[in-house]
Amino acid sequence: MSERPDETEKEPSHRLRFGAGLLVATLLVAGVGHRLLSTALGETARFGEDRRAVVSLRALTDLVARAGDGEAVRSVVAGFAAAQPRVAATRVVLFDGVSLEASTDPADSGDDAAPRRLKREEKELYDRGQRLRAAIETNRAEGGARKDEVEKERLADGSLSLAAPIEREGDVVGMVETRRVPPPPAPRPSLLTTLSYVVAPVVLFALLSLVLGDRRAPLGALAAILLAGTAWGYAAQSSAKLSRARTALEADVAASVKESAAKAQELLAALPAPAAPEAPADGAAPEAVPAPSPAPLDPAEWDSDAFRRPLGLSDGAGNVDAAKVAAAIASASATIRRSSLLLGAIALLLLGFVGLGGLAAFLRTLKTHRTAYAYVVPAMVGMVLLVFFPFVYGIVLSFTDQTIYNSNAPLTEIWVGFKNYVSILTDFRVARTAADGALVFNYQNFYWTLWVTIAWTVTNVTYGVVVGLILALILNTKGLALKPAYRVLLILPWAMPNYITALIWQGMFHQQFGVVNQFVQMLGMEPVSWFETPATSFFTAWATNGWLSFPFMMVISLGALQSIPADLYEAARVDGASRWQQFTAITLPSLKPALVPAIILSVVWTFNMFNIIYLVTAGQPAGSTEILITQSYKFAFQKYQYGYAAAYSTVIFGILLVYGVFQNRMTKATEAI
Repeated sequence: MSERPDETEKEPSHRLRFGAGLLVATLLVAGVGHRLLSTALGETARFGEDRRAVVSLRALTDLVARAGDGEAVRSVVAGFAAAQPRVAATRVVLFDGVSLEASTDPADSGDDAAPRRLKREEKELYDRGQRLRAAIETNRAEGGARKDEVEKERLADGSLSLAAPIEREGDVVGMVETRRVPPPPAPRPSLLTTLSYVVAPVVLFALLSLVLGDRRAPLGALAAILLAGTAWGYAAQSSAKLSRARTALEADVAASVKESAAKAQELLAALPAPAAPEAPADGAAPEAVPAPSPAPLDPAEWDSDAFRRPLGLSDGAGNVDAAKVAAAIASASATIRRSSLLLGAIALLLLGFVGLGGLAAFLRTLKTHRTAYAYVVPAMVGMVLLVFFPFVYGIVLSFTDQTIYNSNAPLTEIWVGFKNYVSILTDFRVARTAADGALVFNYQNFYWTLWVTIAWTVTNVTYGVVVGLILALILNTKGLALKPAYRVLLILPWAMPNYITALIWQGMFHQQFGVVNQFVQMLGMEPVSWFETPATSFFTAWATNGWLSFPFMMVISLGALQSIPADLYEAARVDGASRWQQFTAITLPSLKPALVPAIILSVVWTFNMFNIIYLVTAGQPAGSTEILITQSYKFAFQKYQYGYAAAYSTVIFGILLVYGVFQNRMTKATEAI
């Protein structure tokens, strides 16, 4: 006998279901909220620690640049390090002479004490300075900020190593490197407070449910209201804690800037005055040459980002810009609200799933078919990890502005909503009229690429279906000699790896050495530069893919032809049907259930046929023969616009999904499968 659920088993009451649902939902809200708040507080603490580290480094760099070299630099470094208890070691490297000019690192003592020439094993220290010099020169040449001008590295023990360039009169002459002691543990929210957001709504629900009875609608409404209150309350608490942490951070950083400025002014005043010019040998009075006066220190610039751009959150005298800080706090609060809204929506769905009996039904089904699920679970886990997670992550990425330069930033900081989709789908500038009246196409435009992709797909699939079907009809002929040999030869293009075939055909179309142009010259014509015009370049890719596409359709068609009963053709011949009538009335309808799914699959494959375009034409000329998938690849791995490329890929998926559903419903070819 087959297993059956116990029909006499009593169903849980609505009070119990919604109570359990509320418990699970509040645990989700409080647990995930606690984790998000802990992460946010930790990031805020690290943000403050990094800024204080940059402030002290920039202050010391300014001092070293004004001190020159020699004993003045060592005096400045020693004095500044004594006032910075969180700085474990400081090193000053000058490129002229490749020397370690000053150091407070305990390793640089005895025979290794500064000043000295850098050792061979300290090459990484010199290379770090050269990277900073190259970054500054690159940013100046490009007129922007692309490479970090302050290097930060988190070491294994949690400490922070930083390096900044020393500039004198616009030239990078050296580097200051500091290593800070590991920071104290970041503050964490109270676990008891978090648990109270679980206990309080559940207890309140239990008390009020005694009044409402076991009625589903009132209990569901009560549970939803309590869950909404929990989500809102925890979000408000998180926002308040982060606001207090950020306010305290800004005040602390502003005070750090002020203290560093005071110490820097003190050390600067203690530097020896420049030596007076020597008197001439003839006893005449020395010519008065005014000593160059260095620019005054500007502490407001020390609180900066990795490109040495001032953040502008304080004025250098300990005063905080309240408006900018409030704007930063408002942005963080908006992120919390969005996260809380999403978390609350998921928790509400979970409450409905448990409270309305979905969980109970799922558990009963799981118990009844536990053996089948045990077999399926490994495949399901693999699908989730290898297919569904990358797919969902790609869609999420499409709503961000992620590039190679901000790939480490949290998604909430680079979230741009539908901006990428709007940029892709609302740009209709496919062509414009040039000054000479000629029509100039924008080959980078989405709609041009979409048109090329559609033309590519339609022509290739049509060719593949027609040629494959004709060859299948020929091979299905009774009494055909050498039929096995023909089958082997005709399936070889499909059996070979397509990237090898693509490279072979790309060489065949070479203007000087390709076999195609050799044949053209044998006919007395001039060799063709196949990749110089969009039409001829498109033809090379089409010919290559045509060679690869017909074997698949031939195999599908041949299998379907051999499954058609011969009695149908005999009856048709008895009735006087011609070969064409037999083909249209028997062959094509019988092929439909096999051909239509194969055509859908072929359309998807051809639409995304990356290898042929990439290896044969490479989009030549000027990107005119790109298809959507190769264009998306170039946005991701040549232009490094990961968010934009993800949106591009999602649009491709949407187009193919709509096509597949539409064609399958229109043809109804798979209804009997």
